[in-house]
Amino acid sequence: MKKFEEKTIQSQPIYSGKVISLKVDDVSLPNGETGKREIINHPGAVAVIAITENNKILLVEQYRKALERSIVEIPAGKLEKGEEPIVTARRELEEETGYTSDHFEFVQAFATSPGFADEIIHIYVAEKLKKLDIPVDLDEDEFVELMEVSLEEAEAMVADGRIYDAKTAFAILWLKLKMNI
Repeated sequence: MKKFEEKTIQSQPIYSGKVISLKVDDVSLPNGETGKREIINHPGAVAVIAITENNKILLVEQYRKALERSIVEIPAGKLEKGEEPIVTARRELEEETGYTSDHFEFVQAFATSPGFADEIIHIYVAEKLKKLDIPVDLDEDEFVELMEVSLEEAEAMVADGRIYDAKTAFAILWLKLKMNI
């Protein structure tokens, strides 16, 4: 048994949508009692730390309905069923920025909200970017504005709240620690 493991007694599906599904599990707790866990299942996502030849970071600003505001983020998107994360990384970089690369390196994967969701996000760094001759269309319900910023400008965006999500804050910290740009 895993330390503090909670064994599922029963699972009740509540909702299944385009991006997520929700279930409520009855679980046996480590102390012998029972509890309920509301769990969101998500297929996972990928995000790209894209670095230009001038050591600028490509970011996108977009409206996030769940937050009721626009935020600045690294390019990212949902994994499609059966898709390898590196394929998603290339697709999202091309769609959201108009750039591509043959130089992707895996950085890390982590859970985004482990208290209630199983989403894992895979982070890649892309360098030696090339502008696409013919831009790839965004998803029909996606609207983004591309930005190229220095590491210092990105840090200021974290400080003033324009960068407000964990994956992008992680990316900025990782760049500061590892890339020295």
